[in-house]
Amino acid sequence: MPITTVIADDERPAREFLKNILAGFGDVEFVGEAESGTEALALIRELRPELAILDLQMPGMTGLEVVRNLSEEEMPLVAFVTAYDDHAVQAFEVNAIDYLLKPVESDRVAKMVARVAERLSKEDWRAREAESVRDAAAVYEAVARQGFLERIPVKKRDDIVLVPVADVSAVEADGELLHISTVGNDRFVINYRLKDIESRLDPSKFVRLSRSAIVAVDQVDRISPLPGGMYVVTMKNGGEHQSSRQQSRVLRERLLRL
Repeated sequence: MPITTVIADDERPAREFLKNILAGFGDVEFVGEAESGTEALALIRELRPELAILDLQMPGMTGLEVVRNLSEEEMPLVAFVTAYDDHAVQAFEVNAIDYLLKPVESDRVAKMVARVAERLSKEDWRAREAESVRDAAAVYEAVARQGFLERIPVKKRDDIVLVPVADVSAVEADGELLHISTVGNDRFVINYRLKDIESRLDPSKFVRLSRSAIVAVDQVDRISPLPGGMYVVTMKNGGEHQSSRQQSRVLRERLLRL
């Protein structure tokens, strides 16, 4: 019988990409999708799939929070999707939890499907998975409490440069790429998602301006109002970023009130 599978990711292109890859496997049956952790939890409880592919960072609930709220009887086999995260990789590898690193590659998905099929053949697989996932969640939270991201590894020609987070002025998203500008106006590009790096930055030192930009609070030089309640934020290095209508409210609360 095919492996009944649900996918949860708050970005539609990411869900479609995974669905297209899984469509090439005759032993996988896609039965549902969710765009938030809350929806994923309800979907898993309703459909009782054998496999859930969960984005680690989702609105409402993270992937780890989803599985923490499932009972042993409801627990599917789980594969987490994440950008490279030392904490996550450590937690998942120690506890034999499947994970897919972004950008997801089809051969990695094939290996994951093969392991899932093998685990499904064992008795008490739901109980085994429940224990492994909860242990992984505990490890992840323990290492994550050690602190926020301090350095960002970026490629510069054939070398890897460690950019101190304290030197970052702004981070801008362009599809699956992030453009990092520094206080000294150096620019770097990494393959990462904005929401994933945002979760690893100290929220007291960075503020999101829109769906595509995060800036360092201490590097803001001036804020200029625009019609409609939005703003242009000018950085000390001369960079300019426009706030969205929704994030302008956050900006007013955090920076524009005494």
